[in-house]
Amino acid sequence: MLFIDTEATGLPLNWELPYSTPGNWPHAIQVSWLVYSREGVKIKEEDHYIHEPGITISPDAARIHRLRRDFLQINGKRRASVLQLLEADLARYEPLLVGHFLNLDLHVLRAEYFREGMSDPTRQLPTYCTMLGSKHLQPNPSLRYLKLGDLCETLFGRAQQHPHDAYWDARTTADCYFELERRGQIQTL
Repeated sequence: MLFIDTEATGLPLNWELPYSTPGNWPHAIQVSWLVYSREGVKIKEEDHYIHEPGITISPDAARIHRLRRDFLQINGKRRASVLQLLEADLARYEPLLVGHFLNLDLHVLRAEYFREGMSDPTRQLPTYCTMLGSKHLQPNPSLRYLKLGDLCETLFGRAQQHPHDAYWDARTTADCYFELERRGQIQTL
């Protein structure tokens, strides 16, 4: 199982447009993943910041994840190198991909693979989204899904640590997934 999360420069302007549409798809600026056995034993973890010249972070996104260009210039790697590391782990483990609001993460990653002229290694893998799979726990009928922090609070009675940091979000997603599984509450999509 590979739990994944991304932080991006913003949100897509239009979810229906192809990845080739200029300015539509955000860029990944942090990509983190944790590989676990089916029994819940952590095998490895990866946490990478990405710096590509000329990428603009939307003010709304910067307020949420607090990642700045100067930090990324110092701590970021090139996009292609991070995508190659992820591609190698996806090929090696052939995992179930798990994320919270996984659709966004997959779109961000697929846009980045497209930009690099690389084939998309996520398309052939099974996926599970804890946001969709935990909708039965949403107590507010006016809302469809729990945010990751709300799911953490619901399952563990505590606040999420370091929200909107891809590493900690992937780690929280793993904790939530295994707790839902332990409770017999994994909902097939």
